[in-house]
Amino acid sequence: MFPSPLTLFEGFTALEATVAVLVVSVAAAVGMEYAILRVARRYVASTDSAYDDIVVASLRAPLVVTAALAGVFLLTQVPAVRSSVLVSPELLDAVFGRPSLSVIVLVWAYGANTVVNRLVAAVNAEGGRFDFAPVFSNVWTLAVLVGSVGTLLWLWGIEITPLLGAAGVAGIAVGFAAKDTVANFFGGIALYFDDTYKIGDYIVLDDGTAGTVIKVGVRSTTLLTRDEVLVTVPNAALNASKVTNESAPQRRRRVRVPIGVAYGTDVDDFEALALAVVGAEPLVLDSPKPRARFRSFGDSALQYEILCWVNGPTRRRRAQHELNRALYVALGDADIEIPYPKRDVTVSGAVGPAPAARDGAPESDPDPSADAAT
Repeated sequence: MFPSPLTLFEGFTALEATVAVLVVSVAAAVGMEYAILRVARRYVASTDSAYDDIVVASLRAPLVVTAALAGVFLLTQVPAVRSSVLVSPELLDAVFGRPSLSVIVLVWAYGANTVVNRLVAAVNAEGGRFDFAPVFSNVWTLAVLVGSVGTLLWLWGIEITPLLGAAGVAGIAVGFAAKDTVANFFGGIALYFDDTYKIGDYIVLDDGTAGTVIKVGVRSTTLLTRDEVLVTVPNAALNASKVTNESAPQRRRRVRVPIGVAYGTDVDDFEALALAVVGAEPLVLDSPKPRARFRSFGDSALQYEILCWVNGPTRRRRAQHELNRALYVALGDADIEIPYPKRDVTVSGAVGPAPAARDGAPESDPDPSADAAT
């Protein structure tokens, strides 16, 4: 076991112990700032990774404050000082001891929250398989907040058992009152661990809503549609619905262009012409190669489907537009008919003049009741 630091001040007077502790504290803070941290910053500046720079920059304040305030707390525990001051040891702890520890706890809580959130943001910016959903930062902030509050309550001797009981009752009440918020919170965590989507992915919901994910929050996920409209979807609804991620596992997407040609068309010439038109389109990828597939015999046409790939789900509509235009022009120039339904209408029966009245028979007047009815 290591000896207690208080044994170093045995035999010191109150003034000597105070001066010694303050000198050691100031020296430790200055040495931490200008010696250890300066050497650490110089070392991490020579590395390729930015993560160590974030750690050193975020933990600078907690280390310096701890080195300075640890001496203040230690000074309140020296027996020579506690017995020589005019106030009681309990008041000395309440004024200097526990406040210094409280500041250390708060500074380290802020540093821990800052370093993790900055690391998550840096890793998330790299994309790929190292993606971190922003909900992780929110969960970490909540955990640090709860932990620091519990530590402060314990430090000041506040009994937390009644608080835990009251918190349990309040938690049940809040759970019923804010069940949608709680469901959205845990829905966001489930979406993150399921790796359903990440920021920048283009997703389609089962109700037809589609857009690019631009924000993942604790309660909801925000989508930017192709009409540049922001749509906020609760995480609980996302977790319970069918979500199609069109940006995963890779961003390229296949485009299907249905087209029909008239019966009697030379299919070899048509397929060669169609593939040449598709291959000339800049939006279409060279690999995988475009293909033409004969799908069925339609009522009026040979039903084809042209298959090709584009680099991203948001380019499919534009590619379909360009390909439809180019195919229409090319087929017209090649005299290949794009048929449309034709109907022959046959009218049967003769239509003649009304029969004449018999000779000598008076013409009947129309029924007045019929006029009234009309």
